[in-house]
Parts: sequence; structure tokens; C-alpha cells
Amino acid sequence: MDLRKWCRWFLLVLVILSAGFVEGGDIVHDDEDAPKRPGCENNFVLVKVQTWINDREGDEFVGVGARFGTLMASKEKHANRTRLSVSDPSDCCETPKNKLDGLVVLVHRGNCKFTTKASVAQAAGAVAVLVINTQKELYKMVCSHNQTNPNITIPAVMLPKDAGESLEKSINSGALVAVQLYSPERPLVDTAEVFLWLMAVGTILCASYWSAWSAKEAMIEHDKLLKDAPDDFLNMENTGSNGVVDINTTSAILFVVIASCFLILLYKLMSYWFVELLVVLFCIGGVEGLQTCLVALLSRWFKQAGESYVKVPFFGAVSYLTLAVLPFCISFAVVWAVYRRISFAWIGQDILGIALIITVLQIVRLPNLKVGTVLLSCAFLYDIFWVFVSKKLFHESVMIVVARGDKSGEDGIPMLLKIPRMFDPWGGYSIIGFGDILLPGLLIAFSLRYDWAAKKNLRAGYFLWSMVAYGSGLLITYVALNLMDGHGQPALLYIVPFTLGTILTLGKRRGELANLWTRGEPERVCPHLQHSQVN
Repeated sequence: MDLRKWCRWFLLVLVILSAGFVEGGDIVHDDEDAPKRPGCENNFVLVKVQTWINDREGDEFVGVGARFGTLMASKEKHANRTRLSVSDPSDCCETPKNKLDGLVVLVHRGNCKFTTKASVAQAAGAVAVLVINTQKELYKMVCSHNQTNPNITIPAVMLPKDAGESLEKSINSGALVAVQLYSPERPLVDTAEVFLWLMAVGTILCASYWSAWSAKEAMIEHDKLLKDAPDDFLNMENTGSNGVVDINTTSAILFVVIASCFLILLYKLMSYWFVELLVVLFCIGGVEGLQTCLVALLSRWFKQAGESYVKVPFFGAVSYLTLAVLPFCISFAVVWAVYRRISFAWIGQDILGIALIITVLQIVRLPNLKVGTVLLSCAFLYDIFWVFVSKKLFHESVMIVVARGDKSGEDGIPMLLKIPRMFDPWGGYSIIGFGDILLPGLLIAFSLRYDWAAKKNLRAGYFLWSMVAYGSGLLITYVALNLMDGHGQPALLYIVPFTLGTILTLGKRRGELANLWTRGEPERVCPHLQHSQVN
């Protein structure tokens, strides 16, 4: 196996471990033990805290509203700018020594209940209370288990530690600090999610047709070779010289095991330098994917350059067309890596990512439905375990932590497709992991190859319905994401039952399940045998 094939196998593992990266919230505290009750029935909402330092507009921070207290204005124009003061004592567990009439009070977390702090601040005349958390993550403030209606009529907001300390430092230095609190509503459907859905579906569509077309051309070439070949040649095994790798049951299981090991490694070693290493690996994969796609497109016009080869150390035979497009691909990846923190760098990341996914779907194939079922079932369990179950073992969702790039100082790992939320007042990105496209894509590409080999039209085949199933599963993922208060959702939890269930159901209903399960292709009569029968 040459160096390029080793790179492809390693990058395939990186793609698989990114399955499940759909979206993660910033609120880390769950409140299953603190249900809604009278006086403690607010929905948890993110709150914008716009600041002014000595009448000059300062930073804007993000907090989370408490289960108790009054609701804040949803529009900035309806929110009042109010002076901010630090409580004395700082925890606000007893009546403050300083006057708080008509002020927003900044207090520290700890030493008493959240509702106690809010009640004391309210009794002292404060119009709102900002609680500084002990860590940079946000924490949901709830009432105690047996607490009755606390009768709190002022807003209460939790701030991250760094934001609260920054405000406290400004006040202690003698600056006049004012804040404006409001909680803008998110749109029900953001255009970013629509475009991301189209991007994922379009990537699988393109990759499936390319895979099916390549398989068709290989089949035609194979039939030509066999037409006048001797009988003993018919028993020769395909050595895989065309560069296509068929996954077997063992490798399907190993993929998920290895991906889990890599995920733990990412979780334990997550840091700035480790993300930088992932960026380098992603660029290598992006260059490989981009040049493969460009060569495939350009070879239709520059056929001679695409069929002329030169031997390169470590890489084997490389076409002249590949050598021509390689400098552009490397330059594109390097420019993205250098400027990946600017606002529109997501475009370059998506181009490299889509090219990588299409290339992997071209060179890696499922031989039958049995292997596809094993692979997707393992990925289904992998996704659920590392998003949900891992919370019990690691006290946080390993998948979400890795996807966000916590402790790295970076905005997530690069193995994601992302689009900025253009009309969301909270900003951010809608994201999906490569694995959530690649793994179902392997099954969908298999269904199209089967349809073409069996000469099925769209309605009678499996490809159209598997594409509809994938699109529906991804759509349900985003619906669940919006219903689950922004908590990260494992996409394969919804996509796998839709896609795999559709093909299994159709196969059984049409009486073709046994053939799909084992052979993975329709019964074919060899041209050589047909020729003999005619004679």
C-alpha cells in the first residue's frame, strides 16, 4: 500500500469519529431534579448583557436567565440601560451595606441559594441581579426541591466567570458601568440549517452518482476483458487495482472501535497544539480530496494529461494532470489554514470538507447490505454513547466537548461542515460532522450502484427512497435540536433508522432482501457464457 492509501485510511477514521457533531449548547447544568413549579417556571433563555463603561459602549456578554424572576424584554429597544453596582457583601446572602435602589447588582455565586440572593437584592431595591459563576460555562439557576413560590419579581441572570470578573474589575477601578439586559428570540428556522441540509444532501447525491458511474464504467471494462477470455480467467479474483476498497464486517466494527479510541484521545489531549495538528491532518485530507475531484472533472477535457503518468517516490504513478492541479490544491489548503479564524473562512473549510467526503465515498464502498447494516448499527450506538451515555462516565458529553474544541482556544475541530446563522441574533454556526454525511452516504451510494446494475428506474429502485429517508432523518435531527433547548443531538440517532430501515423494508417487500444482504448486486450472466451458448 502506497503513502496515499495510508493517508486515505487514516483520514477515513478521522471522518468517522466526527459523526454526531451536530450542535452543542453552552449550558452545562441539567435540571431533571428541579421541575417547574409556581414562581419557578421560566424557560431557560440566553440573555444579552450589553455594557457601557463611562458612557462608552463596551463588551457584550451572554448569560442565562433563571428559572425564577420576571422575564426580560425580547427586543433591545424595549430594554432600559441601568447602572451596575457590586454587592457588599459580595455574595448578597444578607442585606447589602450599600444602596441598590434602581440599580442592577452584581453578586458572586456561593454561600446561599440563588433565590436567597435574588430575594435579598430585591428587598434592597435592586431592579435585576447578575450572578457571577465560578467557572466560564453557564449554569442554570433553579429553585430548591421543596421550595414554595419565592415571589421574586426582578430578573436574575447567571454570567460566566470571566465576564463577571471583567465587570467587577471596571467598577472597582472607579468606572461608571451600566448594562442593558434583553433576550432576543431565535428564529424558528434559520436559513443556515436549510443550506446545511442542502449541502449534506447534495454532497451525498454527487458522490453517489460518481461512485455509480465509476462502477458502471468498471463493469463495462470488465465485460470487455471477459468477452473473449478463457474460462479459467473467469475465476480470477478482483485485486482492487482500481483503487476501490470494499469494507467487510470486521473492518466495519473496527472502524467504530478505532474511532472511539481517537475520540477519547482527542478528549484527553484537547489543547491548542492538538487542534493545530488536526488542522494539518485535515489540510492533507482536503488536498487529497480536492485534487481527486478536480482531476476527475478536468480529465474529461484534458484526457491525454489525465492518462499520462510519471512515477513519484512514495506516491507511485501520478498523472500529469494531478501534478498540474496539486499546487493549486496545496495553496488553497494553506491559505485556509492561515486565515481560518476570519469570518468567511468557513467557505474554504466546507469546500475542502466536501471534496474529502466525496473522495472517500468514491474509494470506499459497501459490498452488500449486511456490511452496511453492521457499520451503521455500530455507528448508531457509537453516536448515542458518546453524546449521551458518556455524560455518566465523564460528567460531560465527550462528543460535544470535542466538537466545540473546549480547552483548545479554538472554535471547534475542523472535521465539520459549518454555515453561520445569518439571521440569528445570537450568531454562531450550524454544524454537522463529516461522519453524519459519510456513513449514510456509503449506504446510499451502494443503493444507486445496485439500481444501475439491476437497470431499475428511480421509483422501482432504492436510491430515491434512501435519499428521501436521509433528508427526512436530517430534518428530524434539526427539529429535535430546536426542541431540545439547543443541546447537542447525535444525527445518526435519527438518520440511521430512516435510511437503513427504508432499504431493509423495501428489500423485504420486493423479495430482494436476500440478494441485497449477501451478494449486493443483481444476478448477472457473464458475456463469455452468453457467447458460448449462442455458438
